[in-house]
Amino acid sequence: MDITFSSDFSAYVAIADVTFIAFIAMTLAGGLVAILAKQLIHAVLGLILCLIGVAGLYAFLGNYFIASMQILIYVGAVSISMVFAVMLARPPAEVKQKSMRLATKIALGVIVGLFTAATVGSAVFAQHWSEAAKVTKGDTPVEIGVGLLTHNVLAFELISLVLLIAIIGSVVIAKRGRGTGTSVGGEEI
Repeated sequence: MDITFSSDFSAYVAIADVTFIAFIAMTLAGGLVAILAKQLIHAVLGLILCLIGVAGLYAFLGNYFIASMQILIYVGAVSISMVFAVMLARPPAEVKQKSMRLATKIALGVIVGLFTAATVGSAVFAQHWSEAAKVTKGDTPVEIGVGLLTHNVLAFELISLVLLIAIIGSVVIAKRGRGTGTSVGGEEI
């Protein structure tokens, strides 16, 4: 099926193509920074860039609610909590971290990526897909809220659980970096 546009829309199609490629590049660049960064704060900032790119892809696909929730929940709450924890934590002065070499990280990343692509690809191609049903309601925030709090209450609770875990993890990282001297199970927190 070949889609052609009139010359009036060619500039808009070119802008849409460039925007889509920019969101993909932002997502991939953020993911690479998150994986390859030597400092934790740079990895968190790379994760934020990656999540903003994913939100842009959601918006590009026309799902503005999911894009805004991606920004609010993951970028706004989870990532910013991690940034605060990293900034509040003072690393011990004499701790030497053993890190993997760059080639090992890349090899592991490629192996995990190929395994994930093979798994998802086999599931996608094994499935017999039917045409998606037309959604006639659920477009307004009120209808989405009613759906979240009635039919999809589990998803709503899982979102709050993710936020709770992020806050608890941020507090633990911040306390561990401060060196309070308290220990739990032989590990100082």
